[in-house]
Parts: sequence; C-alpha cells; structure tokens
Amino acid sequence: MKRALMSVSDKTGLVSFAQKLIEKNFEIVSTGGTKKVLEDAGIETISVEDVTGFPEILDGRVKTLNPFIHGGLLGRRDLPEHVKTMEKLHIQPIDLVCVNLYPFKETIEKPDVTLADAIENIDIGGPSMLRSAAKNYHDVTVVVDSADYQVIANELDEFGDTKLETRAKFAAKVFRHTAAYDALIASYLTEKAGIVAPEKLTLTYDLEDSMRYGENSHQKAWFYKDALPKEYAITNAKQLHGKKLSYNNIKDADAAIRIAREFSEPTVVALKHMNPCGIGKGNTIEEAWDRAYAADSISIFGGVIVLNRKVDLATAKKMHALFLEIIIAPAYTDEAFEILAKKKNIRLLQLDFVNKDEQPRKETVSVMGGLLVQEQDVLEEDPETWTVVTEKQPTAQQLKTLLFAWKAVKHTKSNAIVVTNDDQTLGIGAGQPNRIDSTKIAIKNTGNNLDETAVLASDAFFPMDDCVEYAAEHGIKAIVQPGGSIRDKDSIAMANKYGITMVITGIRHFRH
Repeated sequence: MKRALMSVSDKTGLVSFAQKLIEKNFEIVSTGGTKKVLEDAGIETISVEDVTGFPEILDGRVKTLNPFIHGGLLGRRDLPEHVKTMEKLHIQPIDLVCVNLYPFKETIEKPDVTLADAIENIDIGGPSMLRSAAKNYHDVTVVVDSADYQVIANELDEFGDTKLETRAKFAAKVFRHTAAYDALIASYLTEKAGIVAPEKLTLTYDLEDSMRYGENSHQKAWFYKDALPKEYAITNAKQLHGKKLSYNNIKDADAAIRIAREFSEPTVVALKHMNPCGIGKGNTIEEAWDRAYAADSISIFGGVIVLNRKVDLATAKKMHALFLEIIIAPAYTDEAFEILAKKKNIRLLQLDFVNKDEQPRKETVSVMGGLLVQEQDVLEEDPETWTVVTEKQPTAQQLKTLLFAWKAVKHTKSNAIVVTNDDQTLGIGAGQPNRIDSTKIAIKNTGNNLDETAVLASDAFFPMDDCVEYAAEHGIKAIVQPGGSIRDKDSIAMANKYGITMVITGIRHFRH
C-alpha cells in the first residue's frame, strides 16, 4: 500500500482528492485540522504521532520535523543502501505529499496584524516537507496547489501512478512556491527591522497575464503582479470594457495614474508614450477635460486618459468623439459608460482614488545583469521652501501656476520643459538630449499663444542662459527650476534683463 501525507491550510478540494487516493490504494497520514476534515468526511487517516512515535509539542510548532517523516520523503528507492537503512529503522516510504502553507500573506494583509500574529503564521514544517518531497521527486509526488489535484487524479486513473515529467514540474512549482513564501517573510521582517538596503533583495510576483506581445510584436511578454500590491496601482484597476491591456498600455496607464496622483481638484491627464500631452484642471471634470484636450488636440489621439472624478455624460460624449486607447476613472455614470462602451475596443478601467496618497513601495528598473531600486518620486511640493532669485517677485497667482507646472514637469521625460497657464499645460518638450531643444519644442507646441499667465518649468537646472532668453523672448513671465548650475548667475541675470521672475526649488525631478 502506498502512503500519502496530507496537511493543508487551504481545504479546497481536499476531501474529493483524498477519496481518489483511497480509491487508488493509498493510506493517508494527516494531522490537525486536515485530519479532522477528512475523518468528518468518513476518510480513515493515520495520525502523524502514530508515525513518529512522538507527540506534537510547543503549540504545534513541532510535529512533522522527524526522521520518520523526512526519512520517508528523502529516502531514494533506487539506492539499496537507502532502502536497507529505511527497513532497518522501520521508516515507511511516503509516496505523495499534499501540503500547503500557513496563510502568512493573508495574515500580514490584515490592517490590524501584529508582529506576533505574523510570526505565528510562518510555517516551518510545511516548507520542510515540501522541499524534502520536491528534492526526491523521482520517487515522490508533491502537490502544493489544489488546482493540480485533478492532474494527479487523471494520471492515477490512466497510468496507475504519476508521470516523472509531472513530478518534475510539480517539484519545480514547490520550490517557486516556497521561495515566494520565504520572500514575503524576508521582506516583512526586513521592513520591521528597519533595514532599507538589505544585502539580498528578495522580491516575489504572481503571474497576472500572458501578453499577446511586448513593446514590439516580435517580443514575448508577461505581466506579473506584486504579491502584496498597493491599492492605488494599475494592477488593482478593474477593467469594465474593451480589449485586453497590452504591454505598452500597462506602462502608459501606470505613468498616467502617477501624474493624476499629484492633484486633488478635478483633473484630467492625457498621456502618450509615457509623457503627458495634456493636463487640465477645472471646477468640474468636464471643464478639466476641455482644458486637457485643448492643451494638445493632436497628440491626444490614441492616448491614455485619467480622470480623478466620476465620468459624467457630457464628458463621455466629448471623449467618445475621439479615438482613445484607455480611460481610467474612479467611476462612470450609467449613461457615460453606455456611450463610451459603444466602441468595442476602448479599454474602460475603474480605479479607486481614495488611496492615491498611500505610501508607495520602491520602484525597480531592470538593466542587463542587475536591477536598480529607488524610492518613488513622491516628494510633496511646497512653494514655501522655494527661493526667489530675481528682482521681479512672483505674484501669489504666479506661485500657484508655477506649482502646477512643477508637478507636470516632474512626470515628463528628461530633458523636460513644460509651459502652462493657471489651469492647463500649453506646451511640453520631452526627452531631448539638450535643454534648449526641449524649450523650443515646448514653446512651439503652445502655438505661441501665450498670455500674461504663462509660466515655464524645467525639471533640472539650466546649463546656460539660452533657455531663459528664448522663453523670455516668447512671452514667458515666470520660471521655476531646481538651480544648482555653476552658471546659475547667468540665467538669473538673463531673467532680470527681461523682467521675468524666477524661483529656485533646490530639488530636481529627472525622469529617465
């Protein structure tokens, strides 16, 4: 008779799987809650204590850590010496292990979790049994996922045993599972210990989707979700309508909601290829849309739109008139959704903005041979900390407008220049290898239609005074920039020459 060891926290499918094993002439060793569920279902089991000859101790912390368990898992059937030792010590082989682990992830996701609760939900015996069985997969079938029970049942019916190929795949899955489990524990305890740069970085993600392709059609791609995702994240957006999100859609959507996070008043962000092409504010979401659209009515074609208020019918009608890839909002009125959903391919997503100010996790960027890790750029902007460096002083309204421009430029690819008025972006110059070209592009994109309220923001300092001069010659009245160049005095002198105001933030916002 073969022997199976079953000890699971997740009881999904447990009874029917155990019944199949009994049918195939397995005897079942079990413990704790698993044993009770099985016996309540009329399935006879052998207790772990009867196998080990040793009682469960220390509030259940020690029960399966025993040679009669691990010898039965690790003993190789093809080595006479192993077989002889097991027979001499009366260790019975264990042929199948069905184990899943204490719910550590579910425990630490609880808002009121204590460190003591988390520690008690660190499984020790479960991973040990899984790893022992997986190491010896040539002889032992190991299953950690209830979704795989049917695969085993089918092979037992067809072949009388599981296939070596299947056992190998399940063993690999076990090591992925225990690695992810340990990664969560490591991250949690590392954070609790206040360690910010551990010598080993352990990250774990769950496969969310297999993409049709990546950045380009010849590249394969997959979308993985953080095992403990934040609330305000594209992974938590609910897709209500349209085609699956593509690789580029996800990157653009993520960039767009990062920008929207900056604003509390009714705001619309239009984004294209990781750069904003229009940001508009208003008293209503329709007014904000009108301004975002007017900011760049050409580039918005095929763009990603984020609205931080419920989409109403009037705004929906205006968006419906355009080709847009994605619309993200906290909600849609029934009438707004009905009109937008008339286009079968547009992606309509719903994302809760309540948690937009939650503390974000560090962000990672892959490079060949490694990984860059940094805090997200979520610095709270405070004009009270800025320094006026010109003879011309900014008005209160100019400071308000400069703050809007400063928030917009921090989300534009470097070198970045953004021109705005009080309520909308007017021109954006992004990603140029020199700052004067970004300045020229931003000014050009305004259509040279600048009034007294127009201001300019630069994500980093001006290396020379040419950007300031070009801006002044085209009607800019106020500039915000980080400062820090050895030629700051030249840019300040140029601003004074044209009678414009310049403020220094002391903080740059590169975005590569």
